[in-house]
Amino acid sequence: MDSRTPQQAYDQIAFYTLAHPDPGFIHQYAVDAFAAQFADEHDKPIKVAFALAGLYLHLERGYTGREVQLAHMRLAKERKEWPRFSLPAERGSVTPFDVLRAEPGPERDRAIRAWSASVWEAWKDSHARVAAWIHAELGV
Repeated sequence: MDSRTPQQAYDQIAFYTLAHPDPGFIHQYAVDAFAAQFADEHDKPIKVAFALAGLYLHLERGYTGREVQLAHMRLAKERKEWPRFSLPAERGSVTPFDVLRAEPGPERDRAIRAWSASVWEAWKDSHARVAAWIHAELGV
């Protein structure tokens, strides 16, 4: 059993992704996966909205992490009120602990992408609403 908390596991992933040489900025995928997977009813709506927007743009529209960052900046300029999304009971079968079990390098990078996909799939009831919101706000 892993004695780290999910936050501690994420912090280790963040250290890895922030030092990652990939210009696509893989760190953004980890940020969004963690935010969506561990969001609760006390979080501000912007946290969940941005996480879901990032997962959608990456997984459904092929955006890099850098492109997701730019989309987040565009959204922040345009909006002051954020959509609220219902929290699903299950948040994905892949966790930060699974990511850390993967060997650093291509294997861990694949694990981060699998984590993102797992979390996005768990939010499937919100997919259409996220897509409509992003289309309305960004024309994507």
